[in-house]
Amino acid sequence: ENGADIVHLDQVHGRVITAGRDLRKIWNKLWSFASHHWTAAWEPCSRPDVHISMLKLVHTFSVFGYLVPVFKLTVCVRQVGPGLVYMEFNSVLGKGMFLQTATPQGPLLQKVIHRVYTNSWMPAVVGKLCLLAEAIQVERDIMIWNNKTYAARPMFVKSREDTLISKHRRWFSQFYSDKSPRMFQKEDLTF
Repeated sequence: ENGADIVHLDQVHGRVITAGRDLRKIWNKLWSFASHHWTAAWEPCSRPDVHISMLKLVHTFSVFGYLVPVFKLTVCVRQVGPGLVYMEFNSVLGKGMFLQTATPQGPLLQKVIHRVYTNSWMPAVVGKLCLLAEAIQVERDIMIWNNKTYAARPMFVKSREDTLISKHRRWFSQFYSDKSPRMFQKEDLTF
């Protein structure tokens, strides 16, 4: 649901990466001098590409309230089914792409691999820093995923945010079959 949960971007990924991975510590005032800002829009694609969803992002970065133009990124994220994500980014430093694969290893367990590709004139150190930043941001998400509870029938309110999450769940449901195991599946008739 990360792609459709655009509210979490500022809440989870707003603090600088030097604040670390631990969400309990990133809001320390020590790190308040700088922040990431995100604007985003998520949408599933229409036929024949119903297996793809798109997330358009604009990232800006500020220090002491002043925008630092060199860190502005435009990002186009294409999620192809549940296991493949392409994140194309453009900045004044160059262009690149993250390739993310997620392979199920068991119930609520995935193996996630990130690769970064940049244009040839972008310094390799910039690509490596981008990959490090991505890894820290994903680890912040993992902290939430590992503590998330799943309701059989979650209640959504009529808000833009909940509407997007509900829409994402409907889109994602196409990747399950009738025989897919469910979180709330009963194996027998006992209560």
